[in-house]
Amino acid sequence: MIDLRSDTVTQPTAEMRRAMAGAEVGDDVYGDDPTVNRLEALGAELLGKEAALFVPSGTFGNQAALFTWCPRGSEVVLAEDCHIVQHEAGAASVIAGVQTRPVPAPEGRFPPGALEARLRKRDLHAPGTSLICLENATSQGRAVSLAEMDEVRRIADRWALPVHLDGARIFNAALALGVPAAELAARADSVMFCLSKGLAAPVGSLLAGPKDFVGEARMRRKIMGGGMRQAGILAAAGIVALSEQRALLAEDHRRAKALAGGLAEIPGIEIRPEEVDINMLFFTWPAAADPVKAEALSVGFLRAGIRVNAPEGGRFRFVTHCGIGDAEVEAALRAARELFRS
Repeated sequence: MIDLRSDTVTQPTAEMRRAMAGAEVGDDVYGDDPTVNRLEALGAELLGKEAALFVPSGTFGNQAALFTWCPRGSEVVLAEDCHIVQHEAGAASVIAGVQTRPVPAPEGRFPPGALEARLRKRDLHAPGTSLICLENATSQGRAVSLAEMDEVRRIADRWALPVHLDGARIFNAALALGVPAAELAARADSVMFCLSKGLAAPVGSLLAGPKDFVGEARMRRKIMGGGMRQAGILAAAGIVALSEQRALLAEDHRRAKALAGGLAEIPGIEIRPEEVDINMLFFTWPAAADPVKAEALSVGFLRAGIRVNAPEGGRFRFVTHCGIGDAEVEAALRAARELFRS
């Protein structure tokens, strides 16, 4: 079965399974799991941060960051289409007790003046802004330039605000921009990145930042139920992910571009292959805005041995990963040519 739904569907590699089976472990809540400690040190080093914290998921890492940075009743300013707003189940209001103030920011890019116009000081009628959040790569699969990140950093500094970066796919974004991931991380005070997406680890993310911040986040992780005891079994796969899988992300990007190029040749499909920055591509087939047609397409792909997410308003998302090779790309294109004929 070819699975194009997400890069979260990746399976751990044989080397990861061997590392997990032989992992040296301890009680991570006490801080004595040596494999977790190695993973955290490696993640911090790669991002140029003082420390890092192993957490169960990307949503957990983002919410732990908000919980750590933000006083209850304060406000977080961020892009309206970002993962924290759209796909984290309203957790910011439940866990950190903060209000999110979204900014229209197409593909994660804040229009000039739009971000600063949303910031405010606390008064009798308004909560004060306590944090600005960025996302890179974005949930729309785009890499945000260093110049655009620098502008957000300048605004945050003027207002004496911290910046948190949802870098779930930070290594994909860095590859697309041709810079080390630490260059992106340097524009933010804290960074979350996932091990369980394109890097293919089965579980986990890292939250990185200043040592004092990570110490506070460790306390918040405990409150949130994220103390995982002998977590070195999971962390071992994360070490392999960072040591070996990062180099393979370029192949995922290449195959996403190839898939986009093939889809662009199918009459009726609306796609801009030049806008495929990472391993995610989006395209529209207007007829799929009809729920009946959308369901028929999903069933058709499944019968062809391909799992895809149902389109939203006629818009599809395909994601390449280490389980998708050149043969799988060709198979997906064959199915698409057949299914999108009418």
